[in-house]
Amino acid sequence: MKYILSLDQGTTSSRAILFDHAGAIVATAQQEFQQIYPQQGWVEHDPTEILTSQMSCAVQALVRAGVEAHD
Repeated sequence: MKYILSLDQGTTSSRAILFDHAGAIVATAQQEFQQIYPQQGWVEHDPTEILTSQMSCAVQALVRAGVEAHD
């Protein structure tokens, strides 16, 4: 295995970090997603948008590093 792709899900954005075998950061990506406020003090998220943003971040990190998913 040449790289490890780490996905992080936050309250306001998704992130991906690609590490090499030595643990050095090779590439990163971040994408914010919509916050839905149905009433005061509540926040909701669209699960499809979260999944889409995670997939997008993963692809962006791989492309920025110039590597393939099998790497």
